[in-house]
Amino acid sequence: MNLLEEFNDYRSRMNERILSEDNKVIKRFFNLDSNTYAEGALEVKTKEMIGLACSMVLRCDDCIKYHLEKSHEAGVDRKEVFEVFSIALVIGGSIVIPHLRRAVEFWEELEKKA
Repeated sequence: MNLLEEFNDYRSRMNERILSEDNKVIKRFFNLDSNTYAEGALEVKTKEMIGLACSMVLRCDDCIKYHLEKSHEAGVDRKEVFEVFSIALVIGGSIVIPHLRRAVEFWEELEKKA
């Protein structure tokens, strides 16, 4: 199983388990998250790049992978994603570098898949 399949399988399986519980707060938060990245005044592509940069600064590898995949689906290309990486690195500092390494590895898997 490759990085993409492993991440997506785990994420789907766990989200299903979480959302199967009768918890209104969790369900509303998941819905809020989904609606935040919907087309609006900003294009989905722009929102996903913002989400990616924020996730890198916050150092959330799962969030980084999610936003990388969504960015790729929205048409972000290699030059654009590396500009997002550079913004995240400037804002977050050198502590972002390990996450940058994993992000590049995941991005390259997305490019292979395409």
